[in-house]
Amino acid sequence: MLDFLNEANWWCLLLLLILAFLLGWFLSRWAGKNKYKSKLEECEKQNMKLRNAGNAKAKSTFSNPAIEEISQPEGEIKAIKTRDHGGLPATNYSTNDGKKPELNFASFGKANASEKDDLKLISGVGPFIEEKLNGIGIYTFDQISRFSKEDIETVTQLIKFFPGRIERDKWTDQAEKLKNQ
Repeated sequence: MLDFLNEANWWCLLLLLILAFLLGWFLSRWAGKNKYKSKLEECEKQNMKLRNAGNAKAKSTFSNPAIEEISQPEGEIKAIKTRDHGGLPATNYSTNDGKKPELNFASFGKANASEKDDLKLISGVGPFIEEKLNGIGIYTFDQISRFSKEDIETVTQLIKFFPGRIERDKWTDQAEKLKNQ
């Protein structure tokens, strides 16, 4: 009988050791997660700052409360209002005379729907933008590859797309590669 009690004591001791180990392991994981969570968030903020530092036109998302008024630098990218309140398309074009800008097809050529390329193959062009481009007479990669700076500005105003997006996504370079495939 004494052997049975001695054996039962060993099993209880083993069970208590396993439970203590599991409790310690779970508590250390929980404490470690909370300990490094703030450090991880700080690292992510620093990485975001570093990524944005290379873009001269990007503003820092971190504000300095000591600065009351920040003037916009010359040439900074600004959003154009494309929809009025209620989702209706905005009708104002930001040109000097208030008229709708016109494309200079002589600089990049004319095309029609029968010559249409799949413009969605260009990164940054989805079905909605492709429809807008087709609506103003741009159907082919060849046309886009020959855009000048003035053409890009006019197209941006006509399709009411984010200013600078065509240059940032390098539509002309992409179109040049796609037309040669």
